[in-house]
Amino acid sequence: MRTVMLRSWSYLGEFISCDSFLVKLGGNLSSTNYILFFFQSTFYGRFRHFLDIIDPRTLFVSESRLQEAIQLLKDYKHGTLPPEITNKQLWGAQKIKQAMVHPDTNEKIFMPFRMSGYIPFGTPIVVGLLLPNQTLGSTVFWQWLNQSHNAGVNYANRNATKPSPTSKFILGYTGAVFSAVSIAVGLNVLVQRANKFTPSTRLLIQRFVPFPAVASANICNVVLMRHSELEDGIDVLDSSGQIVGSSKIAAKHALIETALTRVVLPMPILVLPPIIMSVLEKTSLLRSYPRLVLSVHSLVCLAAFGLALPLAISLFPQMSEIETSCLEPEIANNTTSKTVIYNKGL
Repeated sequence: MRTVMLRSWSYLGEFISCDSFLVKLGGNLSSTNYILFFFQSTFYGRFRHFLDIIDPRTLFVSESRLQEAIQLLKDYKHGTLPPEITNKQLWGAQKIKQAMVHPDTNEKIFMPFRMSGYIPFGTPIVVGLLLPNQTLGSTVFWQWLNQSHNAGVNYANRNATKPSPTSKFILGYTGAVFSAVSIAVGLNVLVQRANKFTPSTRLLIQRFVPFPAVASANICNVVLMRHSELEDGIDVLDSSGQIVGSSKIAAKHALIETALTRVVLPMPILVLPPIIMSVLEKTSLLRSYPRLVLSVHSLVCLAAFGLALPLAISLFPQMSEIETSCLEPEIANNTTSKTVIYNKGL
């Protein structure tokens, strides 16, 4: 009997209950054991799992290597895997696939919109958002660019079990950009008109303006872009991976969980760097070499982003569970499982 150590409960196209440790699969794979290595029911397990998904090294994987990984997983699923293939190679193949391919559509995700590309492509935007002494034009530009990137990430990592018209994407994108720009500009105007603040205090407060603007816009972005899921529902699956129905209640849970991660995500990214930089800028090094400020600022933002992303998306598992008793009666009556699984999205 061959044993394969796996990290998640959504592997090789099969769904595994997060409460199970050792699961046997039927069919051609009945002799193979799946051992759940990183429990998705714990924060630490999800954190370790998502570290693989956001690993930026997967951005450099070639198309031929991706196809090799996909074929390797197919061979394993159909029981035609060459005997010389090791467990480590299977892990590596799964890591590549889950970082580059959408689990619902099986389509390759555009590089800047992958979770593994979120930090490399998003950090320059964060640096721009936190630049001091922003003009009206620069505020609008960086908020627009940030929400454009977020919209792409949200769309590319959405639950895609139900088709969504392009008009929904445009509506969500427009709403997110409008809310981000209006909140950021409004707060900046209020700070500028607050005469009781000293120039240094005003500058410090302005550095925190991006957070409420981005957090509010992120909620709008998720809700507006994925509103069709609330109208049509999302597929829910039993422990064997069979679709048992389309649930609007599960869709509501998915959107709430995703929206919460989008509020938590910018918190350390947009709050910690201003605090850290306000201290570092007073050091003799940066006072003597002011040209280093932007470089140091960029490194601080990169570190904050690298910490915040896995922590935020680990709040909830991507493949979440919900009790069937909480769902629509027609779905609860369509399965004997006590819980069902749905793709929350990232």
